[in-house]
Amino acid sequence: MPWLFELATIARRTGHPVTEVTGWRTRGHGPQPEVQGIVCHHTAGPAGGGDYPSLTVVRSGRADLAGPLSHFGIGRSGRIYVIAAGRCWHNAPSTSAFHDNSSSIGIEAENNGRQPWPAAQLDAYRKLCAELCREFGLPASRVKAHREVNTGKPDPHSINMNAFRTAVAALLKGQPAAAAASWTEELVNDLPLLRPNADNFDVKTLRGCLFARGGLKPDRYGDAAGLKAWLEHTKYDPELVKDVKAFQRGQKLDDDALVGPKTWAALLRV
Repeated sequence: MPWLFELATIARRTGHPVTEVTGWRTRGHGPQPEVQGIVCHHTAGPAGGGDYPSLTVVRSGRADLAGPLSHFGIGRSGRIYVIAAGRCWHNAPSTSAFHDNSSSIGIEAENNGRQPWPAAQLDAYRKLCAELCREFGLPASRVKAHREVNTGKPDPHSINMNAFRTAVAALLKGQPAAAAASWTEELVNDLPLLRPNADNFDVKTLRGCLFARGGLKPDRYGDAAGLKAWLEHTKYDPELVKDVKAFQRGQKLDDDALVGPKTWAALLRV
């Protein structure tokens, strides 16, 4: 089996947002020889610190084990991170020939090993496993906890794997996943949540979209030079907050100035 370049497409079929981690297509300890099973892990990472603070370790490894350590990550929000297309060091020694590093896909979900699992994260976990089973022709029984195929491991904590597999099997019995999202839908899924006072290049995207929608009066930016400066400004400042709230009201959205999936979709007319 070659490098698993289809992993991002599979992840998007879940309906959850997807981040393709830079370099994932060429990341791995050589190509993945085969896919006969799926191994579910938790990261045992920090209790806080964002959606997927363990990304660096899962991608690049530790002092005692070179990365990548898993093909996928799942953030607390349900966002799926595509990390590697090749073989990963995620389960050794394995008690199952279907679930060693050379025959299985690893999924590392963010959790410190004691935290409750957010509903969105569990939903993404189940749906990703189902789509992987669908893609590679596997039964739900091939989805295993790390602790089930490695006697020295406890993860993923507190998940009843029999119930988990039952849910995966139910998803597999349903209709095949919908067609791949359009490029604009994929773009919306990958755009960040912007809050007032943000200062980054995504704010420039926001400004450009607002200008393209034609809802700004010329006196907001003045002449051509003023427009160029306005479009290049990266700060989500109070004046831009007013512009966003006005746009949201015009689209019958909550005028909270938070630029998330619904506002991005309206800006991009998805």
